[in-house]
Amino acid sequence: MIKIPSLEDLLKSGVHFGHQTSKRYPKAASYIHTERNGVHIIDLQKTVVGLEKAIDFVDKIVKAGGVILFVGSKKQARKIVKEAAQKCGMPYIVGRWLGGTFTNFNNINKLTKKLENLEKGRDDGTWEVYTKKEKLTFTKEINKLNETVGGIKQMKKLPQAIFVVDIKKESTAVSEANKVGIPVVALVDTNVNPDLVAYPIPSNDDAIKAIDTITNLIAEAVTEAKNATVKEVKK
Repeated sequence: MIKIPSLEDLLKSGVHFGHQTSKRYPKAASYIHTERNGVHIIDLQKTVVGLEKAIDFVDKIVKAGGVILFVGSKKQARKIVKEAAQKCGMPYIVGRWLGGTFTNFNNINKLTKKLENLEKGRDDGTWEVYTKKEKLTFTKEINKLNETVGGIKQMKKLPQAIFVVDIKKESTAVSEANKVGIPVVALVDTNVNPDLVAYPIPSNDDAIKAIDTITNLIAEAVTEAKNATVKEVKK
């Protein structure tokens, strides 16, 4: 059973700090507790409710064999999102979102196959017939592809859900997910429209501690659901 952080722990992580009052998105009003020095303060009880619903959803998706794509390309989120996704064995995108990742998945699939083939050639000795200059070109291409599609190399079909750290920064990802009917689980700050998210978690989406707390809770939910499935199979 996932232990939801106490209100005090969420407070220590800075989850409650919203944006300046001037940047408030009208529909964010439902999870704003108050304002302090021109900054909105998020109602952490709403955060707990959002977390419970999100974790319950993640649990169901993973137990049904589903995949959740972790997305977070902003500077302070990249490392956290990548490590959390790797830890729970889920795909991730922490570089630039390629337009059409969901809406034109066949093309993205071609890129991941190209990356796999290049890496295979590098590792199995196929490159030995090429010149040093050609090998360097291949290496540059591998690095470039890893930046964009390296984290979704094993994702052979569309995921069943997407977890996003900042829906404003990842607006294209959220838009594509909604277009193709993929549910979005996300941190929602006071400057964004929560209606774009199926499972909104009211939270600051800039503070490293807040991002780390929420992201790792979702990753923990994935791991726990996977372990429960393994135990069920062994029975």
